[in-house]
Amino acid sequence: MNLLRIFTLVSVFLMLGQGVYAQKNFAVAADLDFTNENFYSATEKYKKAMVKAKPDEKARMLFQLGESYRFLVEPEQAEIYYGKALKMKYDKTNPEVLLQLANVQKQQALYKKAKKNYEKYLEINPSSKEAKTSIESCKQAIGWISEPTKHVVQNEIQLNTDNYDFSPTWGDKKKTQMIFASSRNGATGDGVDLRTGESFMDLWITTRDKKGKWGEPVILSTVNTEANEGSAILDKKGKVLYFTRCPVVKKENIGCDIMKAEQSGKGWKEAVSLGLKGTAEGSDSITVGHPALDSKEKVMVFASDRSGGQGGKDLWYVVYNKREKSWGEPINLGPSINTSGDEMFPYFDANNTLYFSSNGHLGLGGLDLFKAESTGENKWGNVENLKYPMNSEGDDYGIVFEKGKDQKGFFTSNRPGGKGKDDIYNFSLPEVKFLLEVYVKDKETNEPIPGVTITLVGSDGSQIIKTTDEEGKFIFDEEGGNRFIKKNTNYGLQTKKSEFLAAKTKFTTEGEEASKRFIEEVFMQPTKGKVIDFPEVQYAYNKSELLVNEETNAKDSLNHLFETLIENPNIVIELQAHTDCRGSDSYNQDLSQRRAQSCVDYLVSKGIPVDRMVAKGMGEAVPRAPGLECETIKNMSTKEEQEAAHQRNRRTQFTVISEDYVPAAPAEPVTPTPTEGVKEVIEEGK
Repeated sequence: MNLLRIFTLVSVFLMLGQGVYAQKNFAVAADLDFTNENFYSATEKYKKAMVKAKPDEKARMLFQLGESYRFLVEPEQAEIYYGKALKMKYDKTNPEVLLQLANVQKQQALYKKAKKNYEKYLEINPSSKEAKTSIESCKQAIGWISEPTKHVVQNEIQLNTDNYDFSPTWGDKKKTQMIFASSRNGATGDGVDLRTGESFMDLWITTRDKKGKWGEPVILSTVNTEANEGSAILDKKGKVLYFTRCPVVKKENIGCDIMKAEQSGKGWKEAVSLGLKGTAEGSDSITVGHPALDSKEKVMVFASDRSGGQGGKDLWYVVYNKREKSWGEPINLGPSINTSGDEMFPYFDANNTLYFSSNGHLGLGGLDLFKAESTGENKWGNVENLKYPMNSEGDDYGIVFEKGKDQKGFFTSNRPGGKGKDDIYNFSLPEVKFLLEVYVKDKETNEPIPGVTITLVGSDGSQIIKTTDEEGKFIFDEEGGNRFIKKNTNYGLQTKKSEFLAAKTKFTTEGEEASKRFIEEVFMQPTKGKVIDFPEVQYAYNKSELLVNEETNAKDSLNHLFETLIENPNIVIELQAHTDCRGSDSYNQDLSQRRAQSCVDYLVSKGIPVDRMVAKGMGEAVPRAPGLECETIKNMSTKEEQEAAHQRNRRTQFTVISEDYVPAAPAEPVTPTPTEGVKEVIEEGK
């Protein structure tokens, strides 16, 4: 397996084959390499051993080849050899081949194929929690990919090579330096790691300039050995480095350990073990690694395959004893975090939220990134997958955040499209930004209106007053680094200008999760020399009373005018009522005056000062438009046309006669005195 797997602490011990064949020496050597995690070496030996192997043993070796390539994180190759083993019906001997075939198919985003093989395995092993979880993962993954989060993920090209580059961590207090593990050329050890077929892993360090460009990485001075080093964490003062070291001993698997190195000048003192393996018999083969410190540096969480866990690699923690200057006994984080799979690469943010990677929780492929909130002293729960695109069908692990931010940082992935085998990626969650463009136009000419006062009021208590430019627009973007339009806020917008009626509109950002440009086009009614319509006011037949019955409520129409007067508190209006031309001129004049007064009386009852309105009856003297004169209507060919023309002439309108009204102090609403009735003459159509 690649060193990712060394640092992910995979230790696999499978039963060796019992047969004795002509290729026995190759088979035994291959099995020994596999047991000692020398997967790169094991693949070559298995291929040689299969040449003259009997069918049953060949099927087993094909499976072992699949396993080797799985640990080398080459899922395409692993799928090929698992498939060949299945053709030889190896699932009858070891159904595990179905499970692992499904796993590597999931790592290639072949979710439908993987789901079928998980289901086949579940038929053989109905109690498999891993298979059940993985089936659900396949379903969930498709949904996550179709609805990605807003994160932007990019390959950190400046840092990556075509080798393994992984596990970034900060190398100084200011977070201008980054330490990471790599198998790139120039390693301290000049040999070839039989587990990966590449150079041994070392810790490297790089510095970025003020423009964010990373410098050429260099070997971290005095820390690296001929063994493998990786997955580190620096204390807040930048004085102590904790890191993972995996010694290499020929034909032995002695696991990994967490080391501590104290700063000395520009380098580091000789690293010493933290002793987290313990001293019990067999502890040498235990693996511990991936140290993470909480925000107070009192707790260290790490990954280990020690006994007493939930299965696979678990997350454990130790508490620092200040008096004894040592770390206490490891305690398992429990089933709320750990699964029968692997949990590794822990990391704490400033709020002690625990981030880690796992292939045991619901995920998209191999290792996925998760977070768990603090639920008590040294307890974490409510595990949440970071979803796509933070996670992929490959392995995603080793997250670290920028200073004071949880929406920007770095992590490692071997997802398709990378530069090397494992690459460092940067990620960011762009701020959700809202932009409001307001365009104000003349309602009658559609021309833009410059110099309009725009008042924007938010449900958060904010109020912004701006003015339209020569093009009749204003764009609410940001000012002094502060954005005008905020998330989850309702907004009301009103426009005002002399010789125009005020206009208003509203919009909301509630429920908006993505950046958006709002466009509001506001039309203002000009008032100078204009007669203005509003919804038709209807009256009782041939009377001046407002018509109110089950079908019609004339007060609703006047409520529109009431709102206009409220929104324009400085205008005085002349309210005009018109009749059609049937009946005598004097009667129509009198009826229209009383109708206009009925409207004024209603508005006064609603609280509009009486001196803001002048009631004026227009009688039949002013037809609505040319062609609606009485003589013209008489000559229309049908009664229906005549009635429609008369209806157009019967109307209530208003004009603005002053814009300098000064509201008086609030007074009690005036109860109007009904207009004294006069003898009503019933004439058709009034």
